[in-house]
Amino acid sequence: MNNNMRIFKTPEELAEQFAIQLMNEIQDHSGEFFHLAISGGKTPDILFSILAEKYPDSELWQKLQLWWVDERMVPRTHAESNFGVVQKLLLSKISIPEENIHRIKGENDPEAEALSYSKQIQDKLPERNGWPQFDLILLGMGDDGHTASIFPNQLELLDSDQICEVATHPDSGQKRVTLTGKVLNNSSEVFFLVTGRTKTERVSEILEKKNGAEKYPASHISPDFGDLKWYLDEAAAKKI
Repeated sequence: MNNNMRIFKTPEELAEQFAIQLMNEIQDHSGEFFHLAISGGKTPDILFSILAEKYPDSELWQKLQLWWVDERMVPRTHAESNFGVVQKLLLSKISIPEENIHRIKGENDPEAEALSYSKQIQDKLPERNGWPQFDLILLGMGDDGHTASIFPNQLELLDSDQICEVATHPDSGQKRVTLTGKVLNNSSEVFFLVTGRTKTERVSEILEKKNGAEKYPASHISPDFGDLKWYLDEAAAKKI
């Protein structure tokens, strides 16, 4: 079995174990701040609920600088807002300083917000190899193999020279702001949290490097100087 892969019985067990991993990493981090970029989705939602339940008063929240991998261009109160979900499940229940929360403003013009968020990241994060360096980026993967808001029909975002870009959902046409491939691959650590049987085929193709896997954006995530880890539930890992 791949050393960078762990398989858990259920999404809940996966989220519980990742929560422990994350809090340990924040605690052990030698820098003043731990820069974490998070994604939306069902499994992260479970994670956020667990973090709120188990660590509501942790002092480690003072150390965490929280960023978003991507955001739908909708108001923060909209049901599809990644920030809105995290605010409800986690941020409203923990003692994290307001200035440590860096949201993508989905209510703004997409192009302007991509530039604004890029500048915030550039100003606050340490740099390595000419790119901002997150300590940990949390990614999911869609049934179509997309990650962040980089879809199979927009593979050019993997090689963009911008920190953030505007992406367009291939079916709905919804605009999003997303981190690009070079930023994702400059992180010290990247964790994929992937659950459910609808992901089984893609997980197998990508992790076993099958022919054609390169058409899936998730297959191109491999940190240049850091570690890549996959946390899967048994349903997603069924064909490995």
